[in-house]
Amino acid sequence: MGVPVIANPYVESFLDLSARVHDAGLLRRRPGLYWPRILFWTIGMVLLLVAVVLAGDGWYQLIFAALLGVAMSRLGFLSHEAAHQEIFEDRRWNEWTARVLAGLFIGLSYGWWMNKHSRHHAHPNKEGSDPDLDLRVLSLTPERAAVRTGLSARLARYQGWYFLPLLPFEGFALHVTSVKNILGPGHVKLRWVEILFVGLRLLGIPILLFLALPFWLALAFLVVQTLVFGLLLGGAFAASHIGMPVVPHDAKLDFLRRQVYMSRNIRGNLLVRYLMGGLQYQIEHHLFPRVPRPNLPALQKLVREHCSTLGIRYTEMTLGEAYKVIIGYLNQVGLRNRDPFACPLVLQYRG
Repeated sequence: MGVPVIANPYVESFLDLSARVHDAGLLRRRPGLYWPRILFWTIGMVLLLVAVVLAGDGWYQLIFAALLGVAMSRLGFLSHEAAHQEIFEDRRWNEWTARVLAGLFIGLSYGWWMNKHSRHHAHPNKEGSDPDLDLRVLSLTPERAAVRTGLSARLARYQGWYFLPLLPFEGFALHVTSVKNILGPGHVKLRWVEILFVGLRLLGIPILLFLALPFWLALAFLVVQTLVFGLLLGGAFAASHIGMPVVPHDAKLDFLRRQVYMSRNIRGNLLVRYLMGGLQYQIEHHLFPRVPRPNLPALQKLVREHCSTLGIRYTEMTLGEAYKVIIGYLNQVGLRNRDPFACPLVLQYRG
């Protein structure tokens, strides 16, 4: 006589939720809403560079630098959505849109980012599986803080406070990692295409600036542009998961609770929603990564109601509240204290 199979109610409920999402048409692509955004920001970047050449060599050029950083961050969000197959019905259109926007306009390796981000989506905040937990500068878990020694250990006690000043430098880190990846020994799909796109972007704009502007102004322009880009893009992504529960590598969780418990939504006014670039609906994005950004508000209503019915905690905060939690969490991890934000499900595994 075989062992009876006990159905997981969360798995069955997610299948029901998926059917409702499909029936509501929320998976339908919205290219007509995306094309104007793609054209606006790509053409905007070109026009900004033309303005830089024509505007002379005054320090007011740093205004153009900041605007260029804003444009890069917006194209970063659009590349993210194309990579998730949110924009077009055709997979190749999405893939090449993401590759062109990331490489040619931002200077990032699409292949490296896609591999890293796919693993993050599959195992958010899971030790040994989520690459976003593997940071050199910060310790995101007590276990990682415990292995630090010397000056690194002393600095980790205050890592929550220097987390915010470090955010703008995320742009430099993304560029460096992209170059190391496409020039490294590992397998890179369409390596020469990535080298061409990233190389044109990372060499082309600096060459243009140093030809059009005095040396120190050109250098300041590049620094401001990259800092603004890093702050806007890194700040939006960081608000989604840091300070949420981290589970051990051997934890077995169903898909629904894994994605909801480890993700944080951000609520706020029009400016906050603009800055988040659609990532304010992080829970919904993790549950249904192919749902286009314009459909996420309607999806949120279904997901929030579904979680309430099942008694699943649904985390939503203002941006200020989220960063308060993040800073407190990082400082406490740096002191090697017990994670105070672990949900009951995590405590079950940690003991």
